[in-house]
Amino acid sequence: MSDGADFDVLVVGAGPAGLAAARRASESGARVAVLDDNPAPGGQIWRAGRQHESWLADYKVICGARVIAAPAPGRLSVETLAEDLEIGYRALVLATGARERFLPFPGWTLPNAMGAGGLQALAKSGMPVAGKRIVVAGSGPLLLAVARYLREHGAHVPLIAEQAPQGTLMRFAASLVKHPSKLMQAIGLRAGLMSVPYKTSCWPVAASGGGRLETVTLRQGSRTWTERCDYLACGFGLIPNTELAELLGCRIGATGVAVDDYQQTTAPGIFCAGEATGIGGLDLSLVEGEIAGFAAAGKSREASSRFALRQQHRRFADALEKAFALRDELRALPAADTLVCRCEDVSYARLRACAGWREAKLHTRCGMGPCQGRVCGGAVEFLFSWRSESVRPPVFPARIESLAKSGE
Repeated sequence: MSDGADFDVLVVGAGPAGLAAARRASESGARVAVLDDNPAPGGQIWRAGRQHESWLADYKVICGARVIAAPAPGRLSVETLAEDLEIGYRALVLATGARERFLPFPGWTLPNAMGAGGLQALAKSGMPVAGKRIVVAGSGPLLLAVARYLREHGAHVPLIAEQAPQGTLMRFAASLVKHPSKLMQAIGLRAGLMSVPYKTSCWPVAASGGGRLETVTLRQGSRTWTERCDYLACGFGLIPNTELAELLGCRIGATGVAVDDYQQTTAPGIFCAGEATGIGGLDLSLVEGEIAGFAAAGKSREASSRFALRQQHRRFADALEKAFALRDELRALPAADTLVCRCEDVSYARLRACAGWREAKLHTRCGMGPCQGRVCGGAVEFLFSWRSESVRPPVFPARIESLAKSGE
């Protein structure tokens, strides 16, 4: 394993929070590096965009890099396509972001039924969607952003199905007067979708097709109907990526990685910012990243100057969480034979017979496939109120050669 350089501040994650942290730490005189497993920096929000290009001048960015283990305090084992590295750091900022939550229902594993953010990412990477009929469903403001992006690139979106009740969303919309910038964003999103029906208290209950998705069945109140479609873009909110933080001994709270005012975790020298601490959106991720970057570089005064702005964005994040809370009826989505763990082909009926996450792993291998529970984990947490009990290296699937070198 090659001995990578040591850095004052090492940032894991090159999305908005990670880049903001790296920028502020670098401005403070620290020697900074950023790791990210994507081909280019920017994360999901700035994928294929140019908003962050001016931030990349003063620190090292290593893309296509995955942290697989922590062999010793202050050191990480990193796998890239070309080589294996061991990188040292004085302070570590985790900005590992979030992933979509998928809830299983009959037919959800059909080809062309995919996450809303996942389909958008594919479209941003060049997958053609022009002329395709795409139903957008699930929960959260991401649905609007995805639907608008798809329409702007030629797709036909017959409807957006949002599981949250209309009354709750109306109260949330009214509260946006306290957040003028968010209100303007919401108006702009909706203005670009005026001709697309936005159905509340509505969600998919089944998908079907001969080898690939052809139709999706939706429910709204007592009404059930079927929509023809080429793709289903479906995601039920976001889940913080906390696996690396857990591996490093950081405490996980109710919303994500637990941090103090300076974004410091319970593990010495390790900070966390962005969606990994709790789902809050772009503005909160940016200010948390700035605080973490300043604090990791030892600039506590500069970090504390952002506290008031962070609190303002956190109030919005709290309102967002309440508005789009998942309803209890969604726990009845899977049928007995619906696969919940698609890696290991584990059905809902088999999981329902287990008393907890540990028993499910022992008896069914649920969560032990290639995705390591990243897809089914959020589903079983919602369906059964189970929480992951442990995280072990490698954090991601890795080459045997990389694991052997890490062990050395």
